Amino acid sequence: MNRWDVTAFDTFAPLYDLFMPPADALSLEKGLACADRDIDRIVEVGGGSGRAAREVGATVLDPARGMLERAHAKGLETVQASGTDLPLATGSVDAVIIVDALHHFPNHDRCLEEIARVLAPGGVLVVREFDRSTRRGRLLDMAERVVAFDSTFYTAAELGERIEAAGLDPRPIEYGFEMTIVGVKE
Repeated sequence: MNRWDVTAFDTFAPLYDLFMPPADALSLEKGLACADRDIDRIVEVGGGSGRAAREVGATVLDPARGMLERAHAKGLETVQASGTDLPLATGSVDAVIIVDALHHFPNHDRCLEEIARVLAPGGVLVVREFDRSTRRGRLLDMAERVVAFDSTFYTAAELGERIEAAGLDPRPIEYGFEMTIVGVKE
């Protein structure tokens, strides 16, 4: 996340869960089911308060200390880190999830490369994100610019291309404003 985004999330961390809907556990499970291996270790990159991590038993990685404090208070394991420099060993993770957060990351391609690095063979990346080609996606893009977030949204096809460029096999699971795109490590 850029510095302003991190500061903003630190500031409104105490109110975040009051305004955000719960994570879509079914969509996450569909994505995780695409793994070509058993899933024991799951990490949520950009996991914030842990609303998605709690659904699947993931460790939360996020640069915003205030959000991590919320996740820790829910009993979740947390690590303060950026998605572009994951403090994880190569091939040490079975699954990575990113829920409603990729658009805030400063370097999407670097983040996806890092995720591909830490995934074990057969591991899976599950991205739940907003499709900018939809009407609601365009409105969300404009709204985030109004509050000075440096967000970048993709279409399902564009996100699939970026996942593939990082070395993962892209598999679209759900289309629409809230899309789910999976990348499996061969």
